[in-house]
Formats: sequence, C-alpha cells, structure tokens
Amino acid sequence: MERVGLIQMTSGPDPSENLAYIRQQVTTLAEQGAKFIVTPENALVFGSRKDYHQYAEPIGDGDLQAALSEIARENTVWLVIGSLPIQREQGVTTTSLLYSPEGKLVAEYDKLHMFDVDVADGHKRYRESETFTPGSNVVSYPAPFAHIGLSICYDVRFPSLYSELARLGANVILVPAAFTAVTGKAHWETLLRARAIETQSWLIAVNQVGTHPCGRETWGHSMVVSPWGEVIATLADQASNLLVDIDLSQVQELRAAMPVGLHARFSNQLQN
Repeated sequence: MERVGLIQMTSGPDPSENLAYIRQQVTTLAEQGAKFIVTPENALVFGSRKDYHQYAEPIGDGDLQAALSEIARENTVWLVIGSLPIQREQGVTTTSLLYSPEGKLVAEYDKLHMFDVDVADGHKRYRESETFTPGSNVVSYPAPFAHIGLSICYDVRFPSLYSELARLGANVILVPAAFTAVTGKAHWETLLRARAIETQSWLIAVNQVGTHPCGRETWGHSMVVSPWGEVIATLADQASNLLVDIDLSQVQELRAAMPVGLHARFSNQLQN
C-alpha cells in the first residue's frame, strides 16, 4: 500500500500565499504518513496572463522552484506541483513538476492540450493558448513505488494520451486540474472514471476549488479512482486535503485478468 496526499486549493495570483498553504498542507500530510503528495493545476499562480508571465521561471531555476525543492526535502516526500508557469526559449509553458524526497526535480511535463473553449459561466471565454505554449512530449516517470504518468486538466478529454501513458508502463496517472464549476459538474467524475477504466490504472485527480480572486469558479471534488473505476475517496467544494492508501497490486491483477492493452487493435495515434 502507498499513502497518497491530495491538496485541494483555492489559489490566487500571489505565489507567496499559495506556497505558504502548500508548505503547511505538505507538512500536515507527511506527519500522517503520506509519501506522495499532489497539488492542483496553477497551484502557485492562478490569475491573468500577466501574472503567469510575471512569475514564470526557467526550468530548474528560481525562488519558487527552490522553495518547492526544500518542501519536498524537509518532509521527505515525493511532491508533484500540478503546474507552474515555466519560461522557455519560445514562450511560457504550464508545467507539472515532480520532486523526489531528496528535493531533486526528476520529471517535468508541459501541458499538451490547451483549453480554448467557451463555457456558460461568468468567465465565458477561455483561451489558454493566448497565455501558454503547448507541450510536445508524453511524460511518465518510473519512481521506486509506482510508474507515474503525467497529465494536466483538459488533457483528460483526450484518451489517446492516457493509452500512451499506460503503454509506457504507467500504473498511477495524475490529473492536476483547474476544472471549471460548469464543466466539472457535468463531466469531471465521468471522465476520470473512464480514463481509469480504459488504462486500468489508479487516477489521482487534484482540482482547484471555489471562487478565485480573478473571478473564475472551479469545481473541486478532487478524488482517487481505482483501476476498476471506483471512486475510492473524494473531497467536496472547499480547500482541504485528502489522505488515501492505494494498492498497486490491483493494477497487475486486473491487467492480467483482463488484458485490454494486448487486445487493442488500433495503434495509438498520438504524435510524440
């Protein structure tokens, strides 16, 4: 069994406030035995295009990443920052960062699919591609306790990505998110359970929640879904944390009993 901690947040544009909350929550979860802790998308900066670009750091460099490394090291945990704005040669990416218990950045994933949609809420128009440059690589990381597949929010609507993560060996797939209240109510749980069932993997989905200073409303309801598609535990609609024990042997047993990966007759069309 592996003990996983989820940190559901109502992040704002000030990274120092968000960082303080993450530090407090990681300490609390680590004291309760969590060895692997996940935060939502836009965990340290949740605001406008100006905010994201103002606080973007080069990968592996900058005060925010130094603080995150310190938090992982001091608490001896694997720490996932759902996304952080990262300065690239061409634009800014929204990037998941995975830190080891030694505080080393061991994996990074740039969000592939940009949320360019119209939603019937107060914000109405979302054009993520006006702020971020999309990534181009599928990323998984074979940690000692699990093979971790990385994704972010809107990615969850594209099953080919998750099939590829499973093909690469992932048995735990992460979905840090800032799902809107409208789309979350309609689709959040359904999409997560579908991706878990299709890949026969554990899904750890950590969402933003509530009304943010920029006026956006997010759905919350962070949850852990088993490889059979069962919601093992979930949060409601306020900033909080969740501690869950997951049994990775369930993945091996299910994939052996129902080897859907071997039965698939269509090749994955995702271009790496």
